[in-house]
Amino acid sequence: MDKVNSSVVSEFVLLGLSTFFFAIFSLVYVTSVLGNIMIIVIISSDSHLNSPLYFLLGNLSFIDICQSNFATPKMLMDFFVEHKTISFEGCMAQIFLLHSFVGSEMLLLVAMAYDRFIAICKPLHYSTIMNRSLCIIFVFISWAVGILHSISHLAFTVDLPFCGPNEVNSFFCDLPLVIELACMDTYEMEIMTLTNSGLISLGCFLALVISYTIILITVRHRSSSGSSKALSTLTAHITVVILFFGPCIYFYIWPFSRLSVDKFLSVFYTVCTPLLNPIIYSLRNEDVKSAMRRLRNHHVNSWKN
Repeated sequence: MDKVNSSVVSEFVLLGLSTFFFAIFSLVYVTSVLGNIMIIVIISSDSHLNSPLYFLLGNLSFIDICQSNFATPKMLMDFFVEHKTISFEGCMAQIFLLHSFVGSEMLLLVAMAYDRFIAICKPLHYSTIMNRSLCIIFVFISWAVGILHSISHLAFTVDLPFCGPNEVNSFFCDLPLVIELACMDTYEMEIMTLTNSGLISLGCFLALVISYTIILITVRHRSSSGSSKALSTLTAHITVVILFFGPCIYFYIWPFSRLSVDKFLSVFYTVCTPLLNPIIYSLRNEDVKSAMRRLRNHHVNSWKN
């Protein structure tokens, strides 16, 4: 009870960014949300994209929409507010949502790598192995692991004694920065956070590296137009993996020793990363571009009639 009673902080002050960035981040946010919605609409409305890869891609877009909205709208509104605050409950909610979405996306990227592994290394068994039931299981597991990962963080954070400093040097409640404000020795808590997030991040990253290495070796030993198309798809996947996991691994290698550049990496990770899906996965994908043209022609013909 003493620990709970000592938590007198009812709100946190967020040290946001300069108003100079408002137009840039507004554009990125709107483009990201609309782009991911467009992908979901195209995949769900085009029968040519009725495959496991695009089912997983649609779910990835949904997670990216969620990640775009957990903190960015408040950040944009805070550009015009002098005193940028967030309630204790709101701060804990942001921590929960961020780690749920990020954890889920990590597992979903692994599922997409497995899909490409089966498609390229075992093409004759692809339709048997990658059925709709397995894809649904992949999505369920990704959300379950993400939520459990987040709950494991929140269970220890919510009861920490916050009794003094309440300034978070970020535009959202970043877990390591919030833990630093606790009125106690947080060394063990920091180690637990590092272990928890580090294991899931490095585990998924290593699984992806191994999968794509095997796939690239397989593709390299083939010489056909199909292999060329597969290599193009893999390039997009690997680019997203590097850009997604790069900042994530960086944060958990030096989680409690932050530099000024880390705030901008946080912005990239939470605001810009959801934009990678529409740009890299889809606009470089001939199947998606063809589906976009079919959808556009359908609406044009409907308006003419």
